[in-house]
Amino acid sequence: MSDHERIEAAVEAAVVRLTEQGCPPRLAEAMRHAVLGRGHRLRPRLLLAVCRAVRGEATDLAVTTATALELLHCASLVHDDLPCFDDAPVRRGAPSVHRAHGEAVAVLAGDALIIGAFELIGEAAAMGTGVGRLVALLGRAAGAPGGTAAGQGWEGESDARARSATASKDTSLFEFAAMAGALAGGADPEPWRELGRRIGLAYSHARDLGREPRGPAAGPGAVPTRGSGPGPDADLAALIRSAIDAVPACEGEDALRGFVAQVLESLSGV
Repeated sequence: MSDHERIEAAVEAAVVRLTEQGCPPRLAEAMRHAVLGRGHRLRPRLLLAVCRAVRGEATDLAVTTATALELLHCASLVHDDLPCFDDAPVRRGAPSVHRAHGEAVAVLAGDALIIGAFELIGEAAAMGTGVGRLVALLGRAAGAPGGTAAGQGWEGESDARARSATASKDTSLFEFAAMAGALAGGADPEPWRELGRRIGLAYSHARDLGREPRGPAAGPGAVPTRGSGPGPDADLAALIRSAIDAVPACEGEDALRGFVAQVLESLSGV
């Protein structure tokens, strides 16, 4: 089973649990709409790839943490699309949750997914050490002063720092993915923060260019060849190279560099 298939199965099981009998039907449907059937699962795939690089396998704790991360990421998209923020009509090729199910239900769906993410990790205490730190890292990535909530908040500020600070919406969950993958594999997470940050910056820059990930790149480890001249494509290529170079020394370093290259080079036009 591939990492993507493993994540999809775990995410689906988590959503089934959160929406089982007793959950209000409209809320349950909105939560399923927010999470299932769409998305590239980039952040959880990075988490599993890092865990495998440091330990040789993706542990059960890594899969559980990756699932929680995806629930939280999907919740952030639900809230980001709300009329009080971006008022986005479409997400991942389908009506956004608030357009399909109403604003009030969308707020509750996002809240329930966030709480469910922390519940999932909290119940993983028997899987290994470091669960308390995983919870703390996820809270930091999701909240303030530098997580996704803070990044969303900066979008409403006129402060000169706002432009760069909003990047935390993208970088914080990638940072968590890299650090949590290392921690779930029994390694010190701190050296992995920079890898996550650089991947997040490349992803954020590509999104600013109107690009989204597509199929796998031609081959792992290939260096981007387009965008050698000045301009946004060159900036993106430089960010991708920077992310590949940020992979810390570990047993699975070469394979992880290939994974990072493959994921980032799948951004359209690179």
